Amino acid sequence: MSRKSFVPGAALVAAAALAVGLAGCSDGSSTDGSATDAKSGDATSAVQSAEPGRYQTLPEACGLPSRNSLRSMLPGDGQQLSSAEAKKLYAGQADITYDTDRRVGCRWSRETTRGTRHLTLDIQRVVSYDAEVSDDDKAQGIYAGKQQDAQIPSGGSASPGTPPPSSAKPKGPTADGAASASGAPVAKDSKTGGGGNGTDDGKSSTTGKAADQASGKATPGTPEASTPGAAPSGSIAPRVLDDLGDAAFLNDKLVTADSGLHRDVTVVFRTSNVIVTLTYDQWSTDKSMVPDSQELQDKARSLAGELSDRLSE
Repeated sequence: MSRKSFVPGAALVAAAALAVGLAGCSDGSSTDGSATDAKSGDATSAVQSAEPGRYQTLPEACGLPSRNSLRSMLPGDGQQLSSAEAKKLYAGQADITYDTDRRVGCRWSRETTRGTRHLTLDIQRVVSYDAEVSDDDKAQGIYAGKQQDAQIPSGGSASPGTPPPSSAKPKGPTADGAASASGAPVAKDSKTGGGGNGTDDGKSSTTGKAADQASGKATPGTPEASTPGAAPSGSIAPRVLDDLGDAAFLNDKLVTADSGLHRDVTVVFRTSNVIVTLTYDQWSTDKSMVPDSQELQDKARSLAGELSDRLSE
């Protein structure tokens, strides 16, 4: 029986073809691997560029303000509290939230014969679920929306140095029977019976208005403003606060209703990925007793600074 002869040339050709095939597979694997690594590197870069915020949890809101601050912001106007009443008042009432690592709040209130004061805190921790947007940037976007809703320009106050117009009308007679657009008394000219422009009259009007604002009182029958949302002017106008957190603003509104009036002062500030909203208001059933804007703003601003320091600890 004859054997089939072995052909070395054919074996060499087959071996060469096999080697080429293996090389092709190796190249393909290398290419796919390189592509996978590149995508992984891109994803890693995106995650690294969107850093998480400083805060991963939130403190208990009712425990943030100091007892001294609460005493100052919730005065008793001479009324004394028992130990149990004081404990209940300053403990505050916590807001009910579904996730206390994302949002917490607390509120306090005190009623006296001169009216009622309310203090509320809302603290929100912002988390971005976009790998290309950091928690801080997400929080800044939410803060900017609040500032825009309050109509406070980023460059300063809403209406610097210009008192807002008011449709307030005297409910009763004043010393001269007239009132200005802002609710301040206007002296009459004894000769014409109209608004006086004389130097002496102007000084009297200005002095009286300044005294009323400083004491928190209004001329009987002439509330400071009856237009909802009316705000103070000048240095106490709604404005951006440059020295609080990463970004902050203050808003001030005086609202008059049939049952009385109230002034609402709001301070909103952002620190990293946390946004704090502090609202402090005073209600008065006597429309001749206008809550003092400067006092409320100073106390709200002071507490906001205290909260910012506590959050930074």
